[in-house]
Amino acid sequence: MARYLIGMTGASGAAYGVDFVKRCPGEKYLVLSDWARHVLHDETGLKPSDLEPHVARTFADNDLAAPFASGSNRHDAFVILPCSVSTLAKIAVGIADTLITRAAFVALKERMRMVLCVRETPLPTVALEHMARLSREGVIVMPLSPPWYQKPASVEDVVRGFTNKVLGVLGEDAGPGWRETELE
Repeated sequence: MARYLIGMTGASGAAYGVDFVKRCPGEKYLVLSDWARHVLHDETGLKPSDLEPHVARTFADNDLAAPFASGSNRHDAFVILPCSVSTLAKIAVGIADTLITRAAFVALKERMRMVLCVRETPLPTVALEHMARLSREGVIVMPLSPPWYQKPASVEDVVRGFTNKVLGVLGEDAGPGWRETELE
């Protein structure tokens, strides 16, 4: 069974993080930044405790003594969804002052898979440079850009379309692909 660390930051798009937490298979651990907790409630009406049934454990972002602050505790991937540009910038320059940024630093140094689902638009040049730097390090940068080829009929379908893309990047079942029936 795969082990996933999931971080949620204060960027808008909490619905994506919630859907991913609920649908991602495997052993999951969750870290929410302080602002993620606010955005989660503001955008979805949920509390962090509403996500606890879907994860093995939730860690506070200020807990730098948590197991994932060390490279000796491996995971198959670290997914930050949504990822603020502030978090992106800290990761790109090696600032590890929270559990989310420390776990990202560990993922980089230990060459563990990391997926950053960035939610910001328009993107300033400095953010694009940070994305390019992290991509060269092997990080998968996925701006929150949901696909429309499945003809979503609801907001939930739009959210699910993007989280399917993230699941696919992790090698998990992502649902049918574009025009997949033509391959049968």
